Amino acid sequence: MELLPKSHTEFDSPEYWDKFFKRLGSKTFEWYGEYPQLCGILHKYVKTNDRILMVGCGNSQLSADLYDVGITNITNIDISDVVIRQMTDKNRTRTEMSFVKMDVTEMPLEEGEFSVVLDKGTLDALMVNTDNEVVLTVDKMFSEIQRVLKLGGRYICISLLQDHILRKLLAHFSQSGWPIRIHRIHSGNPADSEFQLPVFAVICTKFKKMEGMKQVCADREYKIERVEKVDNLVNVVKEMQYYGILREQISNNSMSGHQPSLCLYNEVVKAPRYTLYIVDSPKPCVNKFAIFIAPEGRETDWLFSTEAGRQQLSSNAGFQRLVVVLLDRNHSYQSLKSIQDELSAKVMELAPPFYRPGIKVPFLSLGSDIGKRTVRKKYMSESGGDYIVEDVVGDDGHIFRRLIFLSNQSLIQSEVKLVVGKFIKYYLTGEHKRNKKKSATSADLVIDKSYLACQHHHSMIGGLAFLPPESFLKDKSTTCLIIGLGGGALPLYIHQNIPQLYIDVVDIDPTIVKIAKDWFGFKNDNNLQVHIADGLDFIKNSPSKGQQYDVIMFDIDSKDPSIGLRCSPPIFVEEEFLKTVSSVLTETGVFVLNLVCRDEDLKKHITDRIKSIFKTVYSVKSEDEVNTIIYGQNMNTSDSSIDTKVNTVHSNVKKLQDLLQKNVKKPHMSHVDLIESMSNFKIG
Repeated sequence: MELLPKSHTEFDSPEYWDKFFKRLGSKTFEWYGEYPQLCGILHKYVKTNDRILMVGCGNSQLSADLYDVGITNITNIDISDVVIRQMTDKNRTRTEMSFVKMDVTEMPLEEGEFSVVLDKGTLDALMVNTDNEVVLTVDKMFSEIQRVLKLGGRYICISLLQDHILRKLLAHFSQSGWPIRIHRIHSGNPADSEFQLPVFAVICTKFKKMEGMKQVCADREYKIERVEKVDNLVNVVKEMQYYGILREQISNNSMSGHQPSLCLYNEVVKAPRYTLYIVDSPKPCVNKFAIFIAPEGRETDWLFSTEAGRQQLSSNAGFQRLVVVLLDRNHSYQSLKSIQDELSAKVMELAPPFYRPGIKVPFLSLGSDIGKRTVRKKYMSESGGDYIVEDVVGDDGHIFRRLIFLSNQSLIQSEVKLVVGKFIKYYLTGEHKRNKKKSATSADLVIDKSYLACQHHHSMIGGLAFLPPESFLKDKSTTCLIIGLGGGALPLYIHQNIPQLYIDVVDIDPTIVKIAKDWFGFKNDNNLQVHIADGLDFIKNSPSKGQQYDVIMFDIDSKDPSIGLRCSPPIFVEEEFLKTVSSVLTETGVFVLNLVCRDEDLKKHITDRIKSIFKTVYSVKSEDEVNTIIYGQNMNTSDSSIDTKVNTVHSNVKKLQDLLQKNVKKPHMSHVDLIESMSNFKIG
């Protein structure tokens, strides 16, 4: 099963297909199915009185099988003289069927002579790549097919639908105004075949071009879908390809410890309706198979968004195989029951091989409902892309407001907790249904300034413990620079609870600043200022202005998903720029970097670079996140004073915690625990 791709994106890779066809070799004909597998589709579009042209017939038995069930007016063509002689001799008793040596790109046939052109793998054989010469040959083939088909005639193409072939088919015939329908074929490949790619039948019907016609649709086995745009169909086909392969893979119990994912679309839109993760327990379980539906708005939680979290969920649930279902913010969902009804047919095909049919599969969730998500506003930014602000109802009815960058929807950029006023409580309990005069608005929700959602922000604030105690305990003019605003949760919390700090916040995107002010309670005052500027330039220009800071924090998201570095952008951790950061830092100051890097080699390279610039470096790994917080100081810590420094930091953390508890209006409700978050900090 080594050829099975881990995600449908591999279908875009020419290397994958080169490897596939090299391994497949002479077995190709098996892939497209024989008459028993194809007849269900063919007889929808081929009738006994049709005149059929079979292009690139080769030595296929399909024409003979059609002839034997009464479809006899068939002309078979192939460019190989040997094949034509062999097939003519083999089919002598089928007198109404002919075999002719002919080039499909130049056919000496009359215009409109046929009602069906049948192509079983010929297009796949011709269009091996997208070189100009190959494309020109395919264009000639399509032109000839269009010419010899009569109006209302059908071109039926049996294909594996590689990406370039699918796009060529859709583009060519949709531009000609031909309606297109795509069917998935269950080819019934031999059980010992190591290749299990799905086969498709593409039906292109010759019509006069008409404006407004919905030209393409897909038969997903459980639903016919019509679409406005041809391009949108590509995702649907890829999902069907991947689903077929994944289904075969898990039926053979060959997932090798990874958690394959699968996207399901019930509408042809850019975003999937459901994302499914298949999680198998490494240990035998009494319970065999279940479906877990993550609450709406909770798909970014560690428990659902990470492999480790889903494995823990599976272990807690106690099932041999758990399918974890995530809902998408671009769709609406009525109820848990409606989701179960929608998914039942598909998820059953993901059952483990040892699962006995007929046993009811349990659907699990965190509660009796699917949760609630409300998109408050969408923003478009030239510099940062698209953002949304959404309110999500979490456990125990708590409401959270989130900022999401649509370029990375799995990551919450900023989150605040909303204080639920009396009126909203009245609304959420359902009493408003008995009093139609009242309704709830977002204005009734107030930011809870004692709440700090992200665990890595706790550790970033803990970086203040590396400063001399008087820096944050007394009315000393301590300055803090934060690069990256997001929703403003981090600077707002520091300002609210350590008001003696002077904070400059820098963000390049004015849209982000507007969002923070409009939705997340961010406000400027004498000790908290936001600057719309490039963080690089702001720091580079600081020395010329004589500006230094006691604390410099980087909490910046990278917009480039192609590298393993998520925070900060590569340019912010380059050697020369880090040297500038060091020069802007006061002698006793601390540089705090939020580092999110899944590439371990790159992570080590960045860490080593920081160690070469700052005399003393510390770090903390967030337990429930992939973040590592790195602290750098210009002061040198000798080996003899390491223990003293560690004790001082722990003492300062305790003083910081006491300060936060003192300033929070309801300290018993504050969940920020700096002592816990800094307990495992290490030197180096």
